[in-house]
Amino acid sequence: MILSGTLSLPFGAIALQATEIVGADTAWVLMSTALVLLMTPALGFFYGGLVRSKNILNTLMMSFASMGVVGVVWALFGYSLAFSTGNDWIGGTDFFFLNGVGLEPGAVGAFPHLLFMAFQGTFAIITAALISGAIVERMRFGPYLAFIALWIVAVYAPICHWVWGGGWIFQLGALDFAGGTVVHINAGIAAVVASIVVGARKDYGRQAFLPHNVTYVLLGAGLLWFGWFGFNGGSAVAANATAALAFVNTMLAPAATLVVWMLLDTFRGGKATAVGAATAIVVGLVAITPAAGFISPLNALVLGAIAAFPSYFAILYRSRSRLDDSLDVFAAHGTGGLAGALLTGVLAQAAWGGFDGALYGNVALLGAQAFGILGAAAYSAVATYLILKLISLVTPLRKSPREEGMGLDVIAHGEEGYARGEGALLVHPDAPKRPAARPATVPVGRMTATKETV
Repeated sequence: MILSGTLSLPFGAIALQATEIVGADTAWVLMSTALVLLMTPALGFFYGGLVRSKNILNTLMMSFASMGVVGVVWALFGYSLAFSTGNDWIGGTDFFFLNGVGLEPGAVGAFPHLLFMAFQGTFAIITAALISGAIVERMRFGPYLAFIALWIVAVYAPICHWVWGGGWIFQLGALDFAGGTVVHINAGIAAVVASIVVGARKDYGRQAFLPHNVTYVLLGAGLLWFGWFGFNGGSAVAANATAALAFVNTMLAPAATLVVWMLLDTFRGGKATAVGAATAIVVGLVAITPAAGFISPLNALVLGAIAAFPSYFAILYRSRSRLDDSLDVFAAHGTGGLAGALLTGVLAQAAWGGFDGALYGNVALLGAQAFGILGAAAYSAVATYLILKLISLVTPLRKSPREEGMGLDVIAHGEEGYARGEGALLVHPDAPKRPAARPATVPVGRMTATKETV
């Protein structure tokens, strides 16, 4: 369904174009925009704790830089290609350079059009930052910035238009409340392709790359959960009952994932691990994202519990493979998003704001979900590969083995994450290494593996 005007309905939450500004809706979307922007630094800390100490700053910078590069590209070009009137495949140029994006109500809510652009921009920013988890500790910073700038225009904006801008996936009747396909499956597929094209880290498969600061991992996960209330709740684009439903489901689904994950960790290794718990929270948040405004709270618990299994075992499998998706972006975001999008097609109910899913007699919705996922994933894979190959023709994508061994903090940024003390960074390749006690088995979570499997 396309509304009148130049902006199409993104989430199915607003029935008619607003004619005036509503203060409560404006305040809620303002706050949600800030919450979603906070998620990108939170992701930086989540990722940063999982890498080795010599790469902490570079990992953080990959997230922080996205706020600048993607924020600018989105305002100038990406927003128009995603949300202005175009065709089934891509938006038009009506909103290039924010032309026509002002303080009047847009076609999706009773708040300024400019605010909707900013809210959607925070989604684009974190989606690009998510990909960095697959290529940390070896990709050069300049090519990474070029990649995310091109990727937002050539990959994210078209898929966003397909799902939320009135494109072909939207017309199928597929549901994606806040970004299961647009954000998480898209980023997860791009992460796999990027990790293959850039190549594995030096010594991958010969030594275990263990998290250097699990405290940062937990801090990042907690802040991500906090910000995700804006990610999902704000996607109702109004201070209404749908926002309340999405908000509550965002609390319940990760809680269920966390419980199941801790049980799996305990059954497997005898301990409920902190990295596993942090990873579980993120997986639950990813899984509920496409369904947040379409399923009941009890079904959110069911969805969160089920979603733990595919991601948990995907991480176990990846650690035994040759794929160096460094922080398991695909296992957490791609697999979690896939599980959530498909379960949306099963558990959605018209009584809770969506269409009835397969469990309630409408198998066609599950088919629409699956078809939309396949189309978006295939396009993301091919386009991501072409962008990386294009950049590689101009400049190398990764650092030399010697520079990689020294750590990217000093090489790329001229700074150290830890100047002294327990976490002191050793940058000289011949410097003695500080001994550290390490467990024989580390938890199932991003950047983890057993010594026997690496």
